[in-house]
Amino acid sequence: MSVRPAELADPLFILAAPHSSSWTLCAMLGQHPQMYAVPELHLFVAQTVAQWLDLCAPATFQMNHGLLRAVAQLFFGAQTESTVRQAAGWLMRRSHVTTGFLLETLAEMTHPRLLVEGSPSIVHQLDYMQRAYLMFPQAHFLHLVWHPRVFAESVWESIRELSRSGPLPPSHWLIQLASLAPPTDGQLPGEQTSTVQDPQWAWYCLNKNICTFLNSVHKDQQLRICGESLRANAEAVFGQIATWLDLRADEEAIQSMKHPDRSPYATLGPPNALFGTDVFLPGTPSFYAKGEAIAGLDEPLRWRLDGQSFSGEVKQLARQLGYK
Repeated sequence: MSVRPAELADPLFILAAPHSSSWTLCAMLGQHPQMYAVPELHLFVAQTVAQWLDLCAPATFQMNHGLLRAVAQLFFGAQTESTVRQAAGWLMRRSHVTTGFLLETLAEMTHPRLLVEGSPSIVHQLDYMQRAYLMFPQAHFLHLVWHPRVFAESVWESIRELSRSGPLPPSHWLIQLASLAPPTDGQLPGEQTSTVQDPQWAWYCLNKNICTFLNSVHKDQQLRICGESLRANAEAVFGQIATWLDLRADEEAIQSMKHPDRSPYATLGPPNALFGTDVFLPGTPSFYAKGEAIAGLDEPLRWRLDGQSFSGEVKQLARQLGYK
């Protein structure tokens, strides 16, 4: 029996720049007994499923893997090569529906648990976030942000590490991320790319998009958390999020969120849908590992050869978000 619309809560969307551990947080929340985290679906880059399918083919990453895995798990009971093929057919048969309707269909399957989704692609354009809000006007939006130095150095180090075996192609998503250019007159943040790699602009453009979007969202439907706070005191942040969503905030519920590795999507999927999430494997660095002290906004940037610090725009936005 389908769930009546009045019983079905609008989803929780996590808004964060790529490379911000957004799916790690998503998976954490999904272990709360009243929430269910799906992989990165990237649905709201399109209005309809047909348009979404058209965008998947030329994408420079495996854009469809997360949705294939979610449909396979929720509708066909497992993530195998066979159920992923069934999921692909299931999606083709629904190519005429809106992406919002498709997400609502997934939410019916997770009911009464609240569906949590955190695709980073949604923050690249205001239109994408506005589409989600128009389709789910009672949705909650959680803005996950890190200090610009933590974010930018993480992007820079990842590019360096992956480049050890040879230069990454210009189409690689990390190169694209690091090459976002500052907005100019007539351009929205995140709309243009540069030949110069300076990841501070990805932090600025994408978090600026999120802040601009959240100006249109009712204050009770939005919450901002800093990644550093989550790393330092996860239990307090989990309690804050649960209380905001009017969900259980008892010790059992809080402790359950410290085990994102228990998600059905926490490992690689079958060969025909491997990705769609971060992978939690034994021996990987802990999300809770304490890092070094963060240098201030005025200190030189390690990835620049000219000794410059962050731009004035980045410093201003960082300070608005509570950073020094």
